[in-house]
Amino acid sequence: MFVDRVKIKVRGGRGGRGCRSFLREKRNALGGPDGGDGGMGGNVVFRAVPGQQSLVDLYYMPHFEAKDGGHGKSKDGHGRNGLDRVIEVPIGTLIRDAVTDELLADLCVAGQECFAAKGGKGGLGNTRFTSSLNRAPQNTTPGTEGEEKELRLELKTVADVGLVGYPNAGKSTLISAVSDARPKTAPYPFTTLHPVVGVVEFPDYWRMSIADIPGLIDGAHLNIGLGHEFLRHIERCRILVYVLDTAGVDQRKPWDDLEALQRELELHQPGLSDRAVLILANKMDLPEAADNLAELLTRTQLPIRPISALGQEHVEELLRELRARLTASVTPVPPAAAGEPPGNADGQS
Repeated sequence: MFVDRVKIKVRGGRGGRGCRSFLREKRNALGGPDGGDGGMGGNVVFRAVPGQQSLVDLYYMPHFEAKDGGHGKSKDGHGRNGLDRVIEVPIGTLIRDAVTDELLADLCVAGQECFAAKGGKGGLGNTRFTSSLNRAPQNTTPGTEGEEKELRLELKTVADVGLVGYPNAGKSTLISAVSDARPKTAPYPFTTLHPVVGVVEFPDYWRMSIADIPGLIDGAHLNIGLGHEFLRHIERCRILVYVLDTAGVDQRKPWDDLEALQRELELHQPGLSDRAVLILANKMDLPEAADNLAELLTRTQLPIRPISALGQEHVEELLRELRARLTASVTPVPPAAAGEPPGNADGQS
């Protein structure tokens, strides 16, 4: 099950209450106040981790609470700080306040964290209220409540290369041939209903990720079909590659598909089509492809690479070219994580 949007509730831990205590020891029967402070409540922290591609875990468990802080103790004993509640999410997760729609964090780098709900402060023990006029204070304060928020999480796939094309263009077959991803493949449109990310590893251990974006249709920018569900996953790819059915198996012309894809990308986000670096003329193993390729070459300035994903023809050359383009491209600087840790030095993850 693939889930890329979910609404959850989070609550920081409550701070522990302060302690009211007076020292009573042998030879010191009337010792002064020695009540310690309560510990701070734990924070709710989101952390981006590799290896996850869905928010399905949060869909089935939409409530998260951090641990409360421990209460203060006698002999100036400080209550234990509550443990943080760390929630692991896929890279590319956006976190918004569901009430105000404020963007709290954009976790697009592995290890990036967002402190979404801070724990409450610990209460003060009676030692804190000692003064020259009040030598035996009875005062203490309770801990404060932790922050409680309703959040909306949205996943946008992060990949080095995004494969964009019409349904049944051969994107799933290609990603199956070059990576460890195994999307469903079949000779009919919309076999793939959610993005699939595969990792290509070269002999020198250099890696790149390739995303199979489900097929787009005309009007996708207007949310026709599953338009926005697909298009928003393209926004994070460093480069885009058009995959065209050059043989016209579904009775469409490849140059018409190319024009429609470029239009949909540009209407969804101005400048997005500029991220496309080349065209893959797929299904060149079919007899109708040769004539269509000759016509396609006259209609675009983008470089065209004839391939057969099914027969794995010219696939190795394609991977080398993609690597070269990624190495030469400038990686965008990701935004910093929102939220700072509130100084809970003893809190543990």
